[in-house]
Order: sequence, then structure tokens, then C-alpha cells
Amino acid sequence: MLDILKAGVNYILDLGAAAMLPIILTVFGLVLGQKLSKSFRAGLTVGIGFTGLNLVIGLLSDSIGASSQAMIERLGLQLDILDVGWPIGAAITFATPIAVILIPVIFIFNMILLRFNLTKTMDVDLWNYWHLIFPGAMIYYATNSIWIAIICSLINTFVIFKLADWTAPAVEHFFGLPGISLPHGETVNFAPLTYALNRVWDKVPGINKIDINAKNLKERLGIFGEPMMIGLVLGVGMGLLAGYDSQAIIQLGVQTSAVMILMPRMVALLMEGLSPIAEGAKAFIQKRFPGKEVYIGLDAAVVTAHPAIITVALLMVPITILLAAILPFNRLLPFADLAVLPFTVIWSVAASKGNIFRGLLNSIVSVCIVFFIATNLGALTTTMAHAVGFAFPEGATMISGIDMSSHITLWIMLKLIDPSNLPAFMAGAIALVMYGALWFWTRNDIKKQYGLPTGKGDSDNTIKGAEMNE
Repeated sequence: MLDILKAGVNYILDLGAAAMLPIILTVFGLVLGQKLSKSFRAGLTVGIGFTGLNLVIGLLSDSIGASSQAMIERLGLQLDILDVGWPIGAAITFATPIAVILIPVIFIFNMILLRFNLTKTMDVDLWNYWHLIFPGAMIYYATNSIWIAIICSLINTFVIFKLADWTAPAVEHFFGLPGISLPHGETVNFAPLTYALNRVWDKVPGINKIDINAKNLKERLGIFGEPMMIGLVLGVGMGLLAGYDSQAIIQLGVQTSAVMILMPRMVALLMEGLSPIAEGAKAFIQKRFPGKEVYIGLDAAVVTAHPAIITVALLMVPITILLAAILPFNRLLPFADLAVLPFTVIWSVAASKGNIFRGLLNSIVSVCIVFFIATNLGALTTTMAHAVGFAFPEGATMISGIDMSSHITLWIMLKLIDPSNLPAFMAGAIALVMYGALWFWTRNDIKKQYGLPTGKGDSDNTIKGAEMNE
């Protein structure tokens, strides 16, 4: 029975989001009472948008990956934990024995949370469930207990869904995606930190006066402030740092310029398909459950097209490599996941409402934390990879990745599950209190940024106007 379930899950996952989303959204549209033609067209448009977005991200990965490798070689970095990238992380996670159990369990758990008004996020992004399963898989290999792993995974999932609920107004008002939330732990768990940092920058003389965003860059720099020119300049700069010849520098500049233009257009196409589904879901919920709101949980890729995010991410490529070289505690050699920095910096930029300077400061702090987690959990990540039979690259003895090491909530839980290790337990307890305090401190900041009501309680999970759960 378990083998049949695993085969069915693997079939769906192997199809990929671009192929399965049209089917899922068509069925979803029919359930909402929409016509077959409208539902299918919307679903197919979303599939086409995802296909285009993945092609552009592939272009970004190829261009940044090669230039990053050249920069690393020029610096002569020799670190013993290799960044193998998120695709390897996903493959290892789905290969663990707990994955086939957690996929349906997390889906059912999501439905239960929705039913009892404990979240508003309905996560339809099954292919990125690995981000929710990864913490459970790591805890499974840390404890050798499937029950502890499942419980911790569900606790983590609940926290991520609540973070997605909390940040949904920013997704709507900053990114322009109403009715959407981003329930991905490797990105959204940085939101309490980055919103707290934004408060700190407000108090620092000098820094609190600097506001560099896509709009005023264009106003001040003219043609050189346009996204395509920013991409060109950043690409040429990375080519120079990589030691490329003139031809390769020009090619990299054009490629990064193309990414700046093509990514927003692919996301616009994707949203063209999502809009009727989101509107149908809103009408369906309001008719049957007056006052209740549900967000469609999607891949964080849908917001990476924002010009400020791409700009900060490209600037962070050489900065991340430099940080890897100078941070005394770091053992991670950044490589494959340098191309996913647009995901890593999402909430660094959103917290500052597109201020590129503050977004860069927030991202530097976030990446320092990523390096710490990667170094601290590198041995456990390697143990999990060995257990599922991952073939290590030649010369690599330990593996991790920027994406795999972006789970703050996982690190906290791993420290708390073993009270016998008092130093680790105390570190986890302190981190938990600090994380909770930062979240509580900034709980109304998103509402305030966009002029939304900040009621003191939403115990009945009812939305009044634009208000949402704290």
C-alpha cells in the first residue's frame, strides 16, 4: 500500500508544477462554480507562465553559476561544506522514508487548519512541499523517531502558514498579488527578522535618510536607472570580478539585462491566469463563509521578478562570496545556490518596501545567519544525504546549501528536541524567545506600512476590510 502511495506521489511530482497546475486549477475552478472553458484557460495560462518563469530562472542560474565559480576560483576559497543547491536538497528530502508520509499528512493538516480557522493559507504548491518536509526529515535523522519528526514537521508547518498569513498584505500591496501568500519556510521565516531590522534602520542617523528604489533610480539616472540597464551594469560588474574576457563580460551583461526584463513579464502572464481563480475563490468563500478570507499559497518565485529583488540579489552574489571568505565561523562554500539569492532576499526587500540600500543591509544579516546554520547543521545534512544514497561530487566530504540552511525554525527545533544537551537546548530556547519577540514586536508593521487597520485581536479569524490575523 505504501509503495502504491509512493508511486502515485512520485508520478504527480515528476510531472512538475507547469504540467500539473493546469489540471489542479481547472478542477479547483470547477469546484468554485466556474465554467470549464474559463477554468482550463486560467490553469493553462498559469502553466505557461511557470514554464516561462522557470526558463528565465534557468538563464539566471546558468549565467550566475558560471561567474560565481570563476569568482570563487579567483579568491582561492577552500571550505569543506559544499553548496550543492536546492534541486539536490529537494531530491534528498523526497528520497527520505518520511517524505511519502508527510506529503498527505501536511495536505490534510492544511485542510484541518483551514476548517478550524487556524490559517487562511491553502498551499497548492505541492512541488515545494519539500520545504515543509525538509525540517521533518532532518529531525528524523537527528532523533531516529518518526513520531517526533512528524510532530515537529507539523509544528513547523503551522508556524510557516501563520507567517504566510501575516505577510500576505505585503504580497498584495507591495508585490501586487492579491489573494496570494507565500508559505515557504526558507524565505518567509526571515520576515520577523527583516521587519525588525527595518525598525532598527529607522533609528540609525544617516541610514534612515537613504532611500534608493527602482522608481527614484530611474528618475535620477534616466536610462541607466531602467531595469534593463541596471541588469547590464550588474552583469558587466560580475563579469569583471570573475575575470572574464570582453566577450564573456558582454554576454553576461546582456543575459542579466534580459532577466530583469523577462522575469516580470513571465510573472504577469502567470498572474493573468491566477486572477480569475483567485476572484472565484474569494467569491466562493464570501458566499458560503461571510467575512472569511482564504489565500492561495504559491511558489515564492512569483515575486522574484520585482526589480528591487533582482537588483539586491545580483549585488549579493559577490558579497555572499566575500562573506564566505571572511566570516570566521563559516565552512560553507557557496556555489549552486547563489542563483537562488532572489528567493533569499525576498523579505529583506519587502520589509524595506523596495529600498535597495536597506534591502542589501537586511540581506547581509540574513546571509550571515544562513552561513551559521549551514556550518552548524552541515554534519546532519551530510548524514541524511548518505542515508538516501546521494552520490557525492568528487572531492566533497560534506554538503549543504544556502536554501537548505535558510530554515531558522528548523534550527531552533533541532536545538530544543534534546534537553540532555544543555548548551544546545539553551541556545534553542534563547533563539525561540528572541524570534517570538521580534515577531511580536513587528506584528502590526505590515499593516501600518500599507495603512491597514491594526486591530488588537482576530480571535474569530474574521477579516474586517483589509485587516488580517496578527
